[in-house]
Amino acid sequence: MDRAYLDWNATAPLRPEAREAMIAAMDVVGNPSSVHAEGRAAKALVEKARAQVAAAFGADGADVIFTSSATEAAALALAGRGLVGSAVEHDAVAAWVAEQLSADRDGRVDVADPGRSVLQAANSETGVLQDLPDGLAVTDATQAFGKVPFAFNWCGVEMALISAHKIGGPKGVGALVVRRGTDVPAQIKGGGQEMGRRSGTENIIGVAGFGAAAEAAARDLSDGVWAKVEKLRNILEKALEESAKETIFVGKGAQRIPNTSCFATPGWKGETQVMQMDLAGFSVSAGSACSSGKVRASRVLMAMGYDDSVASSAIRVSLGPTTTEEQVMRFVDAWTSAYARRKTRVA
Repeated sequence: MDRAYLDWNATAPLRPEAREAMIAAMDVVGNPSSVHAEGRAAKALVEKARAQVAAAFGADGADVIFTSSATEAAALALAGRGLVGSAVEHDAVAAWVAEQLSADRDGRVDVADPGRSVLQAANSETGVLQDLPDGLAVTDATQAFGKVPFAFNWCGVEMALISAHKIGGPKGVGALVVRRGTDVPAQIKGGGQEMGRRSGTENIIGVAGFGAAAEAAARDLSDGVWAKVEKLRNILEKALEESAKETIFVGKGAQRIPNTSCFATPGWKGETQVMQMDLAGFSVSAGSACSSGKVRASRVLMAMGYDDSVASSAIRVSLGPTTTEEQVMRFVDAWTSAYARRKTRVA
C-alpha cells in the first residue's frame, strides 16, 4: 500500500537540508561554552543556526533563544506573567494563561488588552490566521512560521514561539524569539547558556538542523511553494463538498494557512474517521498532535461555538510541499467511500 502522509501540522518530514546539517554537526567535537578551537567551532555552528532562524523569521536584531521545543518556549515566555488568552490556543499555551478571551464562529479572537494577552498566529487544528494587534505580549507562531509571510520585527509582538519540526527540522528543538531588551527570567538555571535565559549545553545537532530547515523554509515561501499547496487544499475541499453536503468546513470564512482543512460530519466520530483513513493508507488527525488519541470533543471547536456532535466529529487534513494531487484525490475517494458506507448503515 502506498501511504500518503497528510498530517504536516503534527510534524513535517525531515528536510534533506536539515539532515545534511545534522550529520555534519555530529562531527563537531567541542562544547559551545568552551573557549578552545573545538569549542569555538561548536559555538560558530550554534550562532550560524541562530542567524538562519532569525533571518527566516524576520527577526534580525531580536534574540533567538534555543529550547527543547515550542512547549518549553511557551513555559519560558509565560510562567508567572499572569497573561490572558482564549480556548483556541494550543495546550502548551493554554496551560499558562487565564481563559478570558473569546473566539467567534470562524475562530477569530478579539484582544482588548494586547500588552497582557497571548494570541496564536495560526491555529493548528483549523488553520485560522489571526490579526495580531500591536503591542501583543506573546504569539504562538509555530504553525504560521514557514507557511505564510511573517516578519517578527514588524508585527509588533514582544515574544514568539516557534518549533523546528513543523518546518522540516528535527524534533526536540524550538525557540523563543524575544524583542531585544525584554526581560525573560530563566526557568532552567545553571551555566547561563542562551544569553542567560536557558541553561544547559545546547543541542548543537538539533540546532544545526533547525537553522538549515529555516533557511530552506524561507526559500520555499519566496518561491511560491505554499501557493501550490493551497490550490491542492482547495481541490480537496471542493471535492468533499460535492460528495458530503452535510459536512462543515471549519474556519472557511476566515483567512487560513494554505495547507489546512478541518471538516466535521456531525455524528461521525473523528477518531473513527482517522482509523478508517489509516487503514486505507492515509495519515490524518482528529486534532492537534498533542491531544490526538484522547477521546474527547475538540475544545477549539467548542470555543468557536460548535456543539459536541460537530466538535467530536472533526478531522484535520494538513498538506505539505511534497503532497501531490494524486494523493489528494486518492484520499477524497477513500473518505467519500467511507462516508457513503456510513450513510447506508445509518439510513
